[in-house]
Amino acid sequence: MKICNQVLNIWHPTPENKVIINLPATVSMSMPHVYASQIEYMSDHLNYRDNVILSLHPHNDRGTGVADAELGMLAGAQRVEGTLFGNGERTGNVDIVTLALNMFSHGVNPKLNLENIPDILSKYEKLTRMKVHERHPYGGELVFTAFSGSHQDAIAKGMKWREERERQYWTVPYLLIDPKDIGRRYEGDIIRINSQSGKGGIGYVLMQNYGLDLPMEMRESFGYTVKNVSDRLHKELMPNEIYDIFLNEYVNINTPVEFINYRFTQNNNYETSVSIRIDNEVHEFIGVGNGRLDAISNVLQTTLGINYNDLVYKEHALEIGSGANAVSYVGFTALDGAIYWGCGIDADIMTSSVKALFSAVNNMISGVKPKIEKEYSVSKK
Repeated sequence: MKICNQVLNIWHPTPENKVIINLPATVSMSMPHVYASQIEYMSDHLNYRDNVILSLHPHNDRGTGVADAELGMLAGAQRVEGTLFGNGERTGNVDIVTLALNMFSHGVNPKLNLENIPDILSKYEKLTRMKVHERHPYGGELVFTAFSGSHQDAIAKGMKWREERERQYWTVPYLLIDPKDIGRRYEGDIIRINSQSGKGGIGYVLMQNYGLDLPMEMRESFGYTVKNVSDRLHKELMPNEIYDIFLNEYVNINTPVEFINYRFTQNNNYETSVSIRIDNEVHEFIGVGNGRLDAISNVLQTTLGINYNDLVYKEHALEIGSGANAVSYVGFTALDGAIYWGCGIDADIMTSSVKALFSAVNNMISGVKPKIEKEYSVSKK
């Protein structure tokens, strides 16, 4: 302090000709709050304080460079010397990218153009020949990615809640800032699937990429299937691979019972004529019920000698891929307590529900466990 003030007394800094006093944390000998106290003391006791720019130069020897800088600024510093992604001697200098975006996350404009982090990162790695770690704050490939099931579920719910309410401010759990603000994508960045993923994240991937909004109970069933495949292949699954698994598991109107067509005639009960192929032979059956789907369900149970109850049904328009299609989901409980699901996709909403019912019945007849163990046509890289 005495040396700095003696120099200032000689220089006589003015508002037009200010002086920079640089205070480094060269090897981070002090804890961040102690360093901040030192900065505050200097700020309070420097001569010509209004004409001095108090500057920080934190290194990162103890991994506290960002904390040193943030507390130092709160203590009165006005300037920080740092580097892109923490480059510098030994363990590097404070990472300006992390520091600036931390400020941004708290509503403080750092006045740096960081709106395209992927481009900045690409140039940095090309020019320095140094690799930014995939979990480096803000810049790393995985910093906005959730594999944990509980995190995925919270993010998916937060994104949906935000879309429904058109929130002005960013309020999504586990995501510090909106990835789009720094040039990152939602698709493929936020939620990625491996054997640790949960039903919420897997359902989110299908919804975001393919418009499939699975019933909650079906998400749980499909979640176990996807995690089993990921665990067996020892790899992360891409959205197209998850979609292929879904089609293989739940969209099946051909084996062992093939759905051909149906006709309805509404009297007091819903009478239906349905054509199906069993063992390469086409048969036509008549059934009745208290609704169209119930009538076909009664035909299948009577014809095939199967029994189930607690039928669950959900339908919606398929918003991604084809606006003309509808998707239906059907689930039911067998007498032994096992739950089976099926999905149907068709331009006609009633036909999609019939296909979903056939898919669920075929899953019941074939048995789900053997299907889970089969090899899927996905890359093992």
